[in-house]
Formats: sequence, structure tokens, C-alpha cells
Amino acid sequence: MTAPVTPSDTDKGAATEAPAAGGRHRMPFWVNQRLGLLVLVIGLGVLFGVLRPAFTDERLVLFPLLRDVSTLTVVALAQMVALSVGHMNLAVGRMAAFGAMFAGLGYDKLGVPMPVGLLMCLAAGAAIGALTGWMIARTGVSSFVVTLAMDFALLGLVSLMYSALTEDAAFTTRPSGIAELRSYSLADICAGPICGSPAIPQLAQFTVLAMAGLGFLYGFTRLGRELLLTGANPAAAELSGIPTGRRILLAHTLSGLLAALAGFMAAVGTGTFRASIGEDFMLPSFLGAVLGGTLLTGGVVSVLGTLLGTALVSVIRKGLDLLGVGLESLNIYLGGVLLLALSADRIRAVVSYRKVVRDT
Repeated sequence: MTAPVTPSDTDKGAATEAPAAGGRHRMPFWVNQRLGLLVLVIGLGVLFGVLRPAFTDERLVLFPLLRDVSTLTVVALAQMVALSVGHMNLAVGRMAAFGAMFAGLGYDKLGVPMPVGLLMCLAAGAAIGALTGWMIARTGVSSFVVTLAMDFALLGLVSLMYSALTEDAAFTTRPSGIAELRSYSLADICAGPICGSPAIPQLAQFTVLAMAGLGFLYGFTRLGRELLLTGANPAAAELSGIPTGRRILLAHTLSGLLAALAGFMAAVGTGTFRASIGEDFMLPSFLGAVLGGTLLTGGVVSVLGTLLGTALVSVIRKGLDLLGVGLESLNIYLGGVLLLALSADRIRAVVSYRKVVRDT
């Protein structure tokens, strides 16, 4: 059985090795896509800070920026998990709204504490994700078709439930702890340098936990390797004895759970549980994951890269917004910068490949 690639090998653009006469040559360090993303994020942050000093304001700019990055990173992780098996989740935004709806329902109608509502949210997201994965694995229909159908189904279902259960299309009851999650930073709940900057929101804790869990799954468990092999080569995975149907079910269950977590974070960030939560999640989910190094064809993921890809998109958007760029122009500039970023990754890969061939 050929061992599937692990995240240490699968970060697109990461240092890899190729055989050569008398030994093996390592790719140059600058080929690492995560390093390139980090340089871009820092460079653009410094540039925007110089052009518009308000960009460095911790409370007015950096705090909401990092809160958005925290939420959108979880969204991108939800998409990354589906992409890891060669699938996509076009319903990631609606699953976020579906999960958040159960949290809002628990707070408004049942009076549950905040942690219980969060668990209800995650359970609902995992359930709808599992249903989606079961349909894909059972019927063999493309994930594109199934998740697109699920997106439309949830759009109607969530809207109907909000209309039936609320008077103003929103759950307004907020349990103890919600306001703190929205407005407080990590520095507000502890003292000392380990608490970090006042710009780091408490919501970032959920993102760190999600990243740590997925990093452990893909980097240190057989289950994670089987997910990657299922995405890289489903036929080979079947011949190797991997239950690909179950792995597809697991991937979509995790995707739904993470989407629901992102929906909860978005609701906390805006201060309200509404049907419109997650309606703009689909594009950021792909941008963060793909820019970070996750392949659309499956088999390759990068948890840290997903964070950096999401941060790059958010920094560009916030910086151009502070520079007074209009919405239409902002989207043009954003698209251009993202295209350059993707092109740069391809250029790095081609140049490094030629270097290795020349050295051999």
C-alpha cells in the first residue's frame, strides 16, 4: 500500500525534494507558498499603514479586521475539508445559517446558556453535513450538484423557520457571554504578555481550536491520511481497502460542523441571529483555501495556509476600503491582486522545478 501524502508534504508550494545524481536536492525556501503569503500579508499591512495610519488603530480597525479573519478562516477550513476528498461544498453559507438558527432558537425560545446553544449549533451543522455526505456517497452524484441543491433547500427552509418562529425575522435574546465574545479581546480577560494584543478578539479562540484539531487530524492520524488519499486517487484508495464512502461522509460532516461554527461566530460578530447569516461565505471559503495551497482536485490541504490566504484577502479588502476605493473598484483591485498572487505561486513552482532539473 502506498502511503498517502501528509500535510507536511502536501502544502502546495512547500519545500519538496527531487532525486538527483549523487543525492537529493531540496527546493529553495522561497518556493514555500505559506512563506509567500506571510510576506504579502505583512508587506501589504505595512503599505496600508503608511498610506493610511488609521489602518494600525487596534480597536477601530485591527480588532474588527481580526474578528472577520477569525470567522472567515473557519469558513475556509469548512471548504478545505470538503476539498480534501476532491469535493466542494457550495452550501457552506446556508449550513452556517442553519446551524446559527438552532443556537438562536435555543437562546430565544428555550433560554439555554451560551455553551449549550453553541453545541446545538454544531450538532445541527454536523447533521446537515452528514446528510449531504450520505447523499453524495450513496447516490454517486457530483458534490457540485448535491451541495447546490442543498444550498437552495436550506435557503427556503431557514427563511421559513425564521418567519414562523420570529416576529422580526431574527432571534433577539442574547445570553450571558455573547456581548463579551463580540466586543472583548483576549487582553480583556487576563493580564500579562501571554494574553496578546488588545486587537486579538476572543472569537479567535474558536479559530485556533479548529485549526489545531484539523492540523492534528491531517498531520498525525491515519484517518486524515485516508481522507487525503480518497481525494488524491479514489480508485487507489478503494483498492487499498479504504472505505471511501465513509470518508466522504466524514469530510462533509466536518465541513457542516465547521460551517455552523462560522455561522455562530458571524452571528456573535454582528450581534444578531438572522437568516442572512453566511450569504457571502461561499467566495471567501474558496479564496482562503485555494490561496492557502489546498487543491481543488483533492489530496492536498494546508491549515496554516488557509489562515494566511484568508488574512491576505481580508487585509486587501480592509486596506482598499480605508483608502476610499469604491465597492466596484475594490472588487476589481481585489480580483487583480488575487490573480497576481495565484500567478506568483505558479511562477515560483515553475522556476523551482527548472532549478531542480538543471541541478540534476
